[in-house]
Amino acid sequence: MNRLISFFATGFLFLLINTESTAQVSHQVFDNLLKSHVTNTGVVNYAAFKKDEAKLDKYLATLKANHPKSSWKRNDKLAYWINAYNAFTIKLILDNMPVKSIMDINSGKAWDVEWIKLGENTYSLNHIENKIIRPEFNEPRIHFAVNCAAKSCPPLLNAAYNGATLETQLQNQTTKFIQNKNFNTVAPNQLRISKIFEWYASDFGVITKYVDQYTNVRVASDAEVIYVEYNWALNGLNK
Repeated sequence: MNRLISFFATGFLFLLINTESTAQVSHQVFDNLLKSHVTNTGVVNYAAFKKDEAKLDKYLATLKANHPKSSWKRNDKLAYWINAYNAFTIKLILDNMPVKSIMDINSGKAWDVEWIKLGENTYSLNHIENKIIRPEFNEPRIHFAVNCAAKSCPPLLNAAYNGATLETQLQNQTTKFIQNKNFNTVAPNQLRISKIFEWYASDFGVITKYVDQYTNVRVASDAEVIYVEYNWALNGLNK
């Protein structure tokens, strides 16, 4: 009898541990909001988002209560942090409406304010991007997934990121952004590209080689590189 009890106890403990290690936060609420209020080209209807702010707040509360654990898979963690960055950026705009640019918030330093509560910690947007996402995941394609609410930012995906589909999502976002002539112009001997590639140059390595991976144009290794001025106007409607 004691052996039987021990067997069931061990099995229950294994099930409990295994369930905990595979547990993930659901991003479905955020996914629904993005599909409803963001166009296929990344234009955000902040006024409509404002009407659904209670739903966004519910999602942010879910993120707070489900901080990533060491047992989570890498892509589940990264999807969490990308979604957190994007969702709290939207919340920041909603809290400051009407606003013409994120640069109008906190004297142009909106990214430095520590106000994002996740788990037991309080973060800034800069902390999430530059002290968690970039150093921990070493994934340059995140620069085309996180969105800073500006017109020159890579367009916000109108779907939430998920661990199971993250690789495809990152690859698609990177390819679409680099090939989008509204942001980048790629020619064999000249690149006119987003300042993102200049600001985060250390993440991309040799920039001509990096861009060459995502275009049908064979970019020369010694191609001229010109960085395009950034448009910080809001990436959508807020009236």
